[in-house]
Amino acid sequence: MNSTFYDRVAKIFGGYHSNIRIETECRAGDPEQVFLKKLLEHQRATANVLDVGCADGRFTISVAPYFKSITAIDASRGMLAAARKNQHLDEVINVYFRYQNLHTLKVKQRFNVVYCRRGPTDYPVFFQILKSHGFYIEINIGEHDAQLLKETFGRGQNFGEWRSSFLSQTKRQLQYLGFTVLYARNFHCLEYYASYQDIELFLRGVPIFEDFDSNKDRSHLKQYVVSHTNKRGIVLARHRYVLVARK
Repeated sequence: MNSTFYDRVAKIFGGYHSNIRIETECRAGDPEQVFLKKLLEHQRATANVLDVGCADGRFTISVAPYFKSITAIDASRGMLAAARKNQHLDEVINVYFRYQNLHTLKVKQRFNVVYCRRGPTDYPVFFQILKSHGFYIEINIGEHDAQLLKETFGRGQNFGEWRSSFLSQTKRQLQYLGFTVLYARNFHCLEYYASYQDIELFLRGVPIFEDFDSNKDRSHLKQYVVSHTNKRGIVLARHRYVLVARK
């Protein structure tokens, strides 16, 4: 993922924006809550944790009380500036935000837990830096995420890869490296946006289209809104998967 995109988002919104009017419906459970539950199953006061792709650090800070320390890395200086500001405001002292590219990661310690919350992945690196019997926990984007929206635009993140199961691919990669996969599940949810302005603001701050332009893409977005609005709002289908593996 291009760090320039996240630098731009941090400059515009000061991190991830949270003032969008949106409702979410997940019949099989909220994947974010499942991910959080799986992560906190491994909480203990002696655990050293690596957060891969921490962004503005809000999630990192929220789980910090459950672990000894969290090293949180990101390749966006803008997001890290927001993260350090949030850390200062919340007076959290056991989180260490670091500017790092995952693929050239330099760390001296080994971790009890590595987690990735829709961030970059490098499974050989994760295997190397985990302690024996350490855990890797991931929530990431599935192949069908926002598919109808991307088809309307004719482009987008992982465009056209609808037939490849990202969860199955991830499981195979982890097992090949020597991980034992303990949990793996797809989640399909529906999001309902209250207005055109809400979904337009949302698209400005997420990498569904890294090149999203409010003016140039107006006709595409209006076309989607007209075709996918019901009494609850503008509908966007989301796809996530959650996975837990042990070294």
